Amino acid sequence: MAEIKRILVSQPKPAILEKSPFFELANKYNLEVDYRPLIEVKGVTPKEFRSQRVEILAHTAVIFTSRTTIDSFFRICEDARITVPETMKYICSTEAIALYLQKYIVYRKRKISFADGTFTGIVEQIVKHKDEKLLLSLSEPHKPEIPEALTRLKINYTPVILARTVASDISAEELQSYDMLLLYSPWEVKALCEKMSAEQMPVISTFGEGTLRLASENHLPVKASAPSPGAPSLAKAVDNYISAVLAGKEIEDVEFAENEQNEEFLRTQQTKLAKKTRTRKK
Repeated sequence: MAEIKRILVSQPKPAILEKSPFFELANKYNLEVDYRPLIEVKGVTPKEFRSQRVEILAHTAVIFTSRTTIDSFFRICEDARITVPETMKYICSTEAIALYLQKYIVYRKRKISFADGTFTGIVEQIVKHKDEKLLLSLSEPHKPEIPEALTRLKINYTPVILARTVASDISAEELQSYDMLLLYSPWEVKALCEKMSAEQMPVISTFGEGTLRLASENHLPVKASAPSPGAPSLAKAVDNYISAVLAGKEIEDVEFAENEQNEEFLRTQQTKLAKKTRTRKK
């Protein structure tokens, strides 16, 4: 099995390299680590937004899962001369995204809530605000899990596309010069597959269930994946893999397995909401 010497991280270059977990990894194994996104996320144009016929002011809360959709939301409001009311609430998938709202509004905990970045965490936050008229901001393409979950739970929401994902201009020849590619989203897998075949690819490492699922479906050589019990971060997963390779171990491809916990979580939420509905009727 080939030794890993050059790694491409499909993320923007950190402002402080020394604080990146890959900086320590590079020193530990004498690696060359480059940062270059395989995709770019751009906000939709005012025309693209208008074509969706969504009335922002008809909603009382907005759900955000990325900073790009926050930028796009407030830019569209400015272009359309929409004054977002002080009473508008915001539900964010992580604290970092919630704090990013300070770029546009005064941060008040009573109107801003956030989850821990997990699927169950964001759905729990949304369920807490189920009586609001919710606007779900999305990128195109997007993971279907959250819209499907809200539909199953009969949550009153309106989906709106606020950003689009496009492939970056990195070439197949450049990608083949690396020993390992670190991918963080299904759209990066899609962009990669458009540039080369699975047989041409270096070793792949993935973060997130959706990324691993699509990589497995396209028969990519995934040798490290996170989060997992032994690797909560992608840096740790790569560390484990390189350590095993240096020890002379043969590493099988990582296989995707359905997350039964998410399904069980949704069934539990459905039961809770059904009970509350019956109680109100009584």
